[in-house]
Amino acid sequence: MQIIQTIQNRIYEVRGKRVMLDKDLAALYETETKALNLAVKRNLKRFPHDFMFQLSKEEYDALRFQIETLEKNKSPLRLQIETSKSRGGTRYLPYAFTEQGVAMLSGILNSDRAIDMNIAIMRAFVEVKSILLQQTDLVTQIRELKERIGEHDTQLNQIYDAMENLLDENVAKRKWEDRERIGFKTDKK
Repeated sequence: MQIIQTIQNRIYEVRGKRVMLDKDLAALYETETKALNLAVKRNLKRFPHDFMFQLSKEEYDALRFQIETLEKNKSPLRLQIETSKSRGGTRYLPYAFTEQGVAMLSGILNSDRAIDMNIAIMRAFVEVKSILLQQTDLVTQIRELKERIGEHDTQLNQIYDAMENLLDENVAKRKWEDRERIGFKTDKK
């Protein structure tokens, strides 16, 4: 379960898709990023643009803040990240792999470690999807509650108005009955 949590921390949202970066995948597969990218380039037909794409400089800069935040939590990938920093950082912009791209990696990486990691990564993607579906369901429920509360507010306002009218009528009656009579007065006993 710990490995799935680690993988989930390495799933980012870029261009509206959930992706993993090549350096994170290489660390999980216990290989070098260069070797992973070389294997991908040898099998480029398997990776269309919706399976894998290279990040732009702006996208990478935006992700670096998220990555540095994760590093502070001492993730298992920290050693690799610090090593790459000591050599001056990344030379090339990283590649991002969608869920389908990660699944396609299992076809070109044949080690036992790669197979085990692919299974764990697929499970992490599925778990992320279920969490997002639960959040969507909660948002729908909250929206329905707001609508109901709005209806209840209207009904409560109508009740308050009716109560105020009744109270005003009672006050008006009391004033009429308690008024001082004018005209001819007789003593009735």
